[in-house]
Amino acid sequence: MDLPVMPPVRPMLAKSAARIPAGMHYEAKWDGFRAIVFRDGPEIELTSRTTKSLTRYFPELVAALAERLPERCVLDGEIVIARDGRLDFDALSERIHPAESRVRTLAERTPASFVAFDVLALGDESLTEAPLTERRRRLEEALAGTSAPVHLAPATTDAELAGRWFEQFEGAGLDGIVAKSPELRYRQDERLMIKVKHERTADCVVAGYRFHKSGQVVGSLLLGLYDDQGALQHVGVCAAFTMKRRTELVAELEPLRMDDIAGHPWAAWGDQSAHEAKRMPGATSRWTGKKDLSWVALRPDLVCEVAYDHMENGARFRHTARFRRWRPDREPESCTYAQLEEPVSFDLADVLR
Repeated sequence: MDLPVMPPVRPMLAKSAARIPAGMHYEAKWDGFRAIVFRDGPEIELTSRTTKSLTRYFPELVAALAERLPERCVLDGEIVIARDGRLDFDALSERIHPAESRVRTLAERTPASFVAFDVLALGDESLTEAPLTERRRRLEEALAGTSAPVHLAPATTDAELAGRWFEQFEGAGLDGIVAKSPELRYRQDERLMIKVKHERTADCVVAGYRFHKSGQVVGSLLLGLYDDQGALQHVGVCAAFTMKRRTELVAELEPLRMDDIAGHPWAAWGDQSAHEAKRMPGATSRWTGKKDLSWVALRPDLVCEVAYDHMENGARFRHTARFRRWRPDREPESCTYAQLEEPVSFDLADVLR
């Protein structure tokens, strides 16, 4: 492979903002695997945000890219999987599997798509110093005849339309809006774009915590919600405390600490089969590897309010939630899935159209 922009490339990143800024270039924020695609004739390489190779996990996508991309190019975009008209990150996560036979099976069962939103090189020309307006024009020309599963990301300079996308596209599983300066050059690993994501709050039961990697201080609180059958389901964690606060939390939570986990709603967390019927912390996976997943059990008597962006398949927080405050006025049993706001459904095909 011999391209004007060569791997490894760390993609340009975004910083968060509360509102959609005016006078920018706007795109939808996709919920998938960020990927840089390198193509030099028959050679195609997909690399992740951290520059790791993704190529072997998506053979069907490699074949599609070979048919639909220019002979020599470097594109920035997102690998996604859609089910029932919306993005499905769980299905996408399952594609990262060590067994080649499993990779082939999943490639047929849950084929992936690639949504391109930037171009770093075409032919023998590097475009990283070109302004975004020029890169977008070249990207549109390069993908003018493309078809599924390779897509050109929708974009607009109309802030009002971007606002409608922000509200509507969430129903198809998208994260929010990304805003970019029209004059923006491509800068690797720099947070020069702006992302505006949905944020909601929920009251959750605090049923345990994990220690921080630095030692005997709180790393994250384990959160639960009660389902329709009255079972406490593990829905995620909240973190991002200062080191001083992590130390304080150990003492604050000590009265709730359970030396015997037998009476805890997640007492069976060490039994792998139990995770199939109920969401509990501590399930091992190819993502966690040998990471220490042990946790300290707390009596599920404490409630806290957390901020989150959206739920994954209606079951758990897609990302780490953000602690907002304690809720001593709430009974743990009142913390159910019913409080969660669901976005109005929107078909992903309409987004890509």
